[in-house]
Amino acid sequence: MSSTESAPQGLRGEGSLVARFLFVAGILLSAWHIWLNTFGVMSELRASVIHFAGFAVIGALAWPIMRGEGTRGRLALAIDIVIALMAVGCAIYLITGEVAFYARASEFLWYDWVFTIAAPLIALELIRRTTGIVVPILCILGFTYVTFWGAWLGGVLRFPGLSVEIALFRTFYSDDGMFGNIALISWNLVAMFIIFGAFLQVSGADRFVLDLGRAVAKRLQGGPGFVAVIASALSGTISGSAVANVTSTGAVTIPLMKKAGFKPHFAAGVETAASTGGGILPPIMGAGAFIMASFTAIPYLHIAAVSAIPALVFFAGIAMGVRIHAKRHDIRFVDEDAPPLMETVRRRGLPFLIPFSVLLYLLFSGMSPAYAAGAATATVVVVSWVSDTPMGPRRIMEALYLGARTMAPTAVLLVGIGILISAVATTGLGNVFSIMIETWAGGNLAIALVLIALASLVLGAALPVTASYVVLATLSAPALADMILNSSAQAAFVAGNIPDIVRAVAMLAAPDISLPPPGTGMAAAEAARLLAAIPQDMRAQVYDASLSSGAAMLALLSAHMIIFWLSQDSNVTPPVCIPAYAAAAIANASPMASGFVAWRLAKSLYFVPLIMAYQPFLSGDIWVQLSIAAFALPGIYAMSAAFEGFAEARLNIIERVIFGVAGFVLIVPFGQMVNWIAIAVFAVIMGMNLVRARRNSAAAA
Repeated sequence: MSSTESAPQGLRGEGSLVARFLFVAGILLSAWHIWLNTFGVMSELRASVIHFAGFAVIGALAWPIMRGEGTRGRLALAIDIVIALMAVGCAIYLITGEVAFYARASEFLWYDWVFTIAAPLIALELIRRTTGIVVPILCILGFTYVTFWGAWLGGVLRFPGLSVEIALFRTFYSDDGMFGNIALISWNLVAMFIIFGAFLQVSGADRFVLDLGRAVAKRLQGGPGFVAVIASALSGTISGSAVANVTSTGAVTIPLMKKAGFKPHFAAGVETAASTGGGILPPIMGAGAFIMASFTAIPYLHIAAVSAIPALVFFAGIAMGVRIHAKRHDIRFVDEDAPPLMETVRRRGLPFLIPFSVLLYLLFSGMSPAYAAGAATATVVVVSWVSDTPMGPRRIMEALYLGARTMAPTAVLLVGIGILISAVATTGLGNVFSIMIETWAGGNLAIALVLIALASLVLGAALPVTASYVVLATLSAPALADMILNSSAQAAFVAGNIPDIVRAVAMLAAPDISLPPPGTGMAAAEAARLLAAIPQDMRAQVYDASLSSGAAMLALLSAHMIIFWLSQDSNVTPPVCIPAYAAAAIANASPMASGFVAWRLAKSLYFVPLIMAYQPFLSGDIWVQLSIAAFALPGIYAMSAAFEGFAEARLNIIERVIFGVAGFVLIVPFGQMVNWIAIAVFAVIMGMNLVRARRNSAAAA
């Protein structure tokens, strides 16, 4: 059963004993997370297992093992109660027996076997119910690879194997296992921001973002499409889920777009593409961004700060697609019922704007993200008392329950995927796959990006965004980071920056390559050959000498961010694009047609990673980022117009080809001079198109 399906009525319906228990349990669990991350003190391992047990109880009872009433329903409830009790038993086992376990030198007794086997099985079963079957299959394959069939393989994939006891110990107790680093991120960061989003939602902030979008875009051509882009961008920071974003904002924006004249499948596609962007827009990004902070050891605040301009470029790309479509089909609609902008901000903006301001202030003041989220959550309640949607005790409890209910699928997923992470860390599969990617790509960064994009597409057809990112990042991020560094070093050599240490290494590793005099650049092919000849264990020294001090961190961040962005495409790529199905249901449109529109509008999910790979788009220097965006935006517009065959007026086939080439050059730069030539070409074609549009308007008048 997917996370969007509700429990059957009767035994677990509204007003039932189970529903009342879940409401109370959700309140207590969310309150415990807020206490733990603001004032509480507890060991990380114990906090992780309590976090898992609490959400396992909610998951088991809220997502039944099978549907039905009568005997079938009672049997399902009995099974789910046993699973919930076993999850609680796992927490009690660890809390009461951890010290004794280590005191006997980690020797397994019978009850150690019971609980260390039960915990992974419970996690996998709940992931199956809330997310699908693929993650459990991958975890089982990973665990059995460690203990069983890895010894059957040959070559670099061969692993001699560990005993089941040692594998269970690593799965249950190690930092790479179920209750290790990923679980820590889950209860310390992801849960706190989801609870914060739940409070914003209950406080009425979702109404504010819709009214704000309508107020801003009411007189723009294709305005309802812009409402969807604006509202979904802001709403994404509240819900944290593309599907939830579609169902909340889409219920208003999709009918509004249809009323304006957009076709149903296009309206659904716009909402799907815009809702997907909520996971990449700071200050609250998707769960993968918190995991990225752990993987890279780069503070989340830095990740969020450098992500802002790329995310705005993404939304600008969707808006360009909406405008081109509106111009092409002459969709003109003025939303006469849209509220005034200043009145919207004054009446409904406080519960949204002030908590975010508090969150950002605390983050920039050096507070931990979890503590900042807790303080911002309290601010939502206080500010709501002076708004038209005050939060009393009942609404606070509803927000706490909503936070727990929303978090449950993510919590069991992040804990359960520790089984796979443990297997990869134990066997060194990550390094093996990195070597394989570099080998298949032949050292070519562009080919590596294509391979990772294809892998993301395949994984995204079966995995949620967060799981897709975790799997891809674990296996391919090291290789991608090294290839980005390699590409940067090659560019440095071409520019003439060849330090003495590189010359010394070249004399040993590649004596047949003749290096130019100091200050003189190499040919690109020779630079690539030189780097390929340098041994892997010496490349770090070459990179340090040839590149800036922060180049390694930037390459690592770029690699993870590229994978994070590419993993979002599972939301918009048919045939498996759950948000598009949700949007299509609201629009009464074809899910496949809606998915293809969303994929076309969200093509910046591929363009922006290209920019990240070849330019310092995540450098943290806002002027560098803005200058890159200044070239990228006309590039994305040109690519969109070339694809549609329309800008401000129709483009002929020659103009489309020229526009497409110029756009590609601006997205993947071939040098500053070529960039300016591309801008000049863009300006000429755009000027001709504007003249044609005016003539068409005059003729129509």
